[in-house]
Amino acid sequence: MAATRPPADPLDVSREASLQHWPEVLRARYLRNLQPAGVLIPVVERRNGLGILLTQRSAALSQHAGQISFPGGRMEKGDADVLATALRETHEEIGIPPDLVDIAGYLDPSPTISGYAVTPVVGFVAEGFKLRIDPEEVDFAFEVPLDFLLEAKNLRHSERVFEGHRIPVSEFVYDEHRIWGATASFLIAFAKIINN
Repeated sequence: MAATRPPADPLDVSREASLQHWPEVLRARYLRNLQPAGVLIPVVERRNGLGILLTQRSAALSQHAGQISFPGGRMEKGDADVLATALRETHEEIGIPPDLVDIAGYLDPSPTISGYAVTPVVGFVAEGFKLRIDPEEVDFAFEVPLDFLLEAKNLRHSERVFEGHRIPVSEFVYDEHRIWGATASFLIAFAKIINN
């Protein structure tokens, strides 16, 4: 991932492969007026291997309530770029300060049906960090072994009906945690980079 760079335009989602599966009417509606956002894919270094840190969003949130996600959110005026956004949001949501994150690289911006162009930032977090969960945004955090996510047999495919249209959905289920939607898409893209 060393060769990857932050996107020149965080709203450029043109290379996102999953868009080909969206019906044209949804593409037209949801690709207008996207807002830039950044999430951190925290890779945790453990003695027994690498893990990916995920959060379950608070059930009280207005968007994506109760879903599994990475720490992150929309870019604010004070953020220099999507990296600053991802690091700020990670610190706010789960208490990991930016100086404990070693940036490994970036994935391409990806659109969400909630109106964001999300750039995932991959960063290594050294073992020994302390979580400080913001209960207004996050119910809890947990880790999934990277090896689990790299195993093709652990990836499931199905369909979801959204606004009357069938859309393919990929998901991982780990210890009863259902990881799907944009979060699963980011993990699939990350796994492809590792496996190549």
